[in-house]
Amino acid sequence: MRMIPIDAVMRVGRPTDNLEQITKMYADGLGFEVIGGFDGHGDFSGRMLGHPKHHYHLEFTTHSKEKAGRAPTLENLLVYYVPDDLEFAAAIDKISGAGFIKVDSFNPYWEGGAQTFEDVDGYRVVINNGESPF
Repeated sequence: MRMIPIDAVMRVGRPTDNLEQITKMYADGLGFEVIGGFDGHGDFSGRMLGHPKHHYHLEFTTHSKEKAGRAPTLENLLVYYVPDDLEFAAAIDKISGAGFIKVDSFNPYWEGGAQTFEDVDGYRVVINNGESPF
């Protein structure tokens, strides 16, 4: 018996002190859409980004009284596998133009056919030019 249905939607949430900037970076840099959001829910505001009907999306939240700070480690990654060379090049151009900073990978595994970028909060996105191994 499966614990979670195969078609369940997964939301990956993380805090930010830069809600509007992060929302714009991920929308422009990864081609996500703002698919939801809220303001003043208690002391929280948030934005959900993704693609309608996909089984995952990102949620960025900010708290009016608490600071989120920067990513706790250099290994806080979102990894995207883009096997097509032209689509990979387009993805690199898109993320580079959205305010992400290209950085050296902390883990040498990603130094082969991937490029690593850091957002304003220090969280990292890896664009890998290849198929997912899974």
